[in-house]
Amino acid sequence: MKKLLIALNLILLISLSVNAQEKKKYALYSVAFYNMENLFDYTHDQGKDDYEYLPEGKNNWDSTKYVSKLKNMSEVLGMLARDKQPEGPAFIGLAEVENRHVLEDLIKQPALASTGYQFIHYEGPDQRGIDCALLYNPALFNVKTSKLLPYVNPDDTVHKTRGFLVVNGVMADENVTVIVNHWPSRGADSPARILAGKQVRAIKDSLLRENPALKIVIMGDMNDDPMDQSMSKALGAHREIADVEVGGLYNPWWNTLQVKGMGTLTYRGKWNLFDQIVVSSNLLGDDRSTLKFCKNEIFYRDFMIQQEGNYKGSPKRTFGGSVWLNGYSDHLPTIIYFLKEVK
Repeated sequence: MKKLLIALNLILLISLSVNAQEKKKYALYSVAFYNMENLFDYTHDQGKDDYEYLPEGKNNWDSTKYVSKLKNMSEVLGMLARDKQPEGPAFIGLAEVENRHVLEDLIKQPALASTGYQFIHYEGPDQRGIDCALLYNPALFNVKTSKLLPYVNPDDTVHKTRGFLVVNGVMADENVTVIVNHWPSRGADSPARILAGKQVRAIKDSLLRENPALKIVIMGDMNDDPMDQSMSKALGAHREIADVEVGGLYNPWWNTLQVKGMGTLTYRGKWNLFDQIVVSSNLLGDDRSTLKFCKNEIFYRDFMIQQEGNYKGSPKRTFGGSVWLNGYSDHLPTIIYFLKEVK
């Protein structure tokens, strides 16, 4: 009888434990990145080589095309993650925005006007005038500090390019820093991007030395794939969670490209995945009492894909050569989701 009672009590405890697990509730959060592919207005910015995006420039970029571009991009931004999370991303990193003016026009678009998004932008040194920026929902990400750190290449002081946008804030009641990137293009040799990877890694390491509990998200158009040296070695973003050391980085997009064959842009019919979001080691694991990585997603919808012509099957871009396609971007957006237990 005594053994029977012990067994019954054990069954009861297991049952209570299972029920307790079943009653746990979790909140879903998301962050995203999108290369806006030349979001220029149609007026000249002093000191910038933006002439192709003027009415008299080679693209005949005028108010009609600009307004259409704003509408298209805002509609995609307004859809990100909302099939899984109605309030959308806490923040969205952007690349290839010209200035503060285009961001002000962007968040006023009907598809975004009700979201409450605000933005952070610093005018950078890029010769064409394209910068990184961060859209954020202040109800989900309470910004504390921001700064633009320069990309430094001692071997090339002429072709200045985008810096690293570093923004710290509170997300899900936790201290989170995001670093938004747009590394040197494929027009530059690989060492230029390797140098960018080393510099971002140094920024990450410095932040963690100051606060080891800080959770870090690194996102951007890296102009390299996850397995390239700039990402895998210089930045140190690992393919598998099991290989991530304390203070290290996890890159979920490696398997997305190599195993699933999915990317964010095409070149000569082949998919690349330049648009990546990587996370620090303290965003990994099964302890959902704190914010933890859940899954990643390339945001792909049929209307964003060219359905005919030379670019069939590729992201529907703004121009095909000199022909205005009235598309979106030559890149697809990427999203990462996080879970946290609701107490």
